[in-house]
Amino acid sequence: MQIDDLRIYIAVIHAGNFTAAAEQLMLSKQYVSRRMAALEASLGVRLLIRNTRKLSVTDAGQLFAQHAQRILDEIQEAELAVSEQHQALRGTFRINLPMSFGMSHLSPLIAEFLSHHPALQFQIELADRYVDVIGEGVDMAIRIGTLADSTLIARPLGELKRVICCSPGYLQRAGTPQQPEELLQHACLRYGREGQNGWELQVNGKAKWLSVQGPMVSNNGEVLRDAALAGLGLVLLPAFIVETALQRGELVTVLDGCQPPPLSLNAVYPQHRQRSEVNRQLLAFLQTRLAP
Repeated sequence: MQIDDLRIYIAVIHAGNFTAAAEQLMLSKQYVSRRMAALEASLGVRLLIRNTRKLSVTDAGQLFAQHAQRILDEIQEAELAVSEQHQALRGTFRINLPMSFGMSHLSPLIAEFLSHHPALQFQIELADRYVDVIGEGVDMAIRIGTLADSTLIARPLGELKRVICCSPGYLQRAGTPQQPEELLQHACLRYGREGQNGWELQVNGKAKWLSVQGPMVSNNGEVLRDAALAGLGLVLLPAFIVETALQRGELVTVLDGCQPPPLSLNAVYPQHRQRSEVNRQLLAFLQTRLAP
């Protein structure tokens, strides 16, 4: 088994097929195919299932990919440790960002960080889906909300305020709720998986769940904000999504004394990345810039 075969294998999985991987690695498709066949032969197990439409990874292939990525990461760290230019961060770093917050707040910070470390190359995915950090070879993910139990290392970056708001036109038509229980009589636009179960508010210092209902559920905050702007109902969203509309008076807050608890903002990464200098410096940078 050769180290280059591991690099080719990881590239094939990320690219999804031999042709794209070969182009990224500047190799021929035939060479990539031969090296993958030799890798499977040396292991005595099928890693990839090939057909005319797509390439899929077997269970054994997924397991091997996790170990292969860890080996490559360790090699990269070793190379950096003995390099004469070890002070300069270099290599490829895969990071996953939540869609809305990533575009509005994290994107300029990532660009600023890269401007200070020109030898680094970032692969950035913006998505609201739950990303399998280890299985997909992600070096760091930024997550909003309650973290599920896992083997990942989590580091806090801050908290995100949330508000309940709607258009002035909706209040003129439906009235302004004065008590949390009145939300049960209103059209409520619900955000993500947690929103499907209702809204959690802070009432007299205690958490109160309300099984609100309404015409829309979405995992995208901008979609719900636009629905609120159109007068379709009340929405509970992170403040950064609606702050511009609030400043313009296009949306107004309600029940200011019973606002929902803030959302936690965390960076998560695999345990084998905890000695990564890129992780350490990026985490410190984000914690400083996102501090309240």
